[in-house]
Amino acid sequence: MTKLICKRILLKLSGEALMSKTGGSIDADIVKRLALEIKELCDAGLEVGLVIGGGNILRGAQKASEGLNRVTSDQMGMLATVINALALQDALEFVGQPARVMSALKINQVCEDYIRRKAVGHLEKGRLVIFAAGTGNPFFTTDSAASLRAIEIDAQLMIKATKVKGVYSADPLKYPDAVFYPTLTYDEAIDQRLNVMDTTALVLCHDNNLPMRVMNIFEEGALMRLMQGEEIGSYIERGKDK
Repeated sequence: MTKLICKRILLKLSGEALMSKTGGSIDADIVKRLALEIKELCDAGLEVGLVIGGGNILRGAQKASEGLNRVTSDQMGMLATVINALALQDALEFVGQPARVMSALKINQVCEDYIRRKAVGHLEKGRLVIFAAGTGNPFFTTDSAASLRAIEIDAQLMIKATKVKGVYSADPLKYPDAVFYPTLTYDEAIDQRLNVMDTTALVLCHDNNLPMRVMNIFEEGALMRLMQGEEIGSYIERGKDK
């Protein structure tokens, strides 16, 4: 078996990754495909933590812009991530991969409360851990939650799964002449406002020297090839301090 490039990762999925092309919020076939690809990583010995957004169901910031109280709308968004996490957990267990959902909000009738030591214990026992409800606080995105959880569990790499090849100077789906960045630093991503993640998430990764790979989650088999050392997507690292 090909040696993997690291032992433990944090995979960040957008909620939109679960949507069907016809507009449904959760597509069972897509969820199953993702579950199979993630299980392949776990079968190879990789310890996987996962954070998923809730944008396929509800975006808190959008609801706030429509007049809803921002704290309330963000809490609604956190609950949307729990729904997605439960869907992924069910799909993973269906294909034979043990998984646990751990929520930053106390909803222990449907999932576990997030406790760092317990999460690490699950990972060491071969269980995938899905971190739900963001950080449990309003005004923080699931990108920030992903960076935080990755640092807390001592992940060696964070993977930001998107619908494009990697990091571009602009949205390549809108601007065909957008420039692709195979490598860059966190400072460059922040200074150029490349919208890889929000600034809080990028600063957390920078300050804790956590590298990130941005890739297209819809390219089948890419996750495993990446973990086997293939250069896929865009690689972001701290770089030399100024």
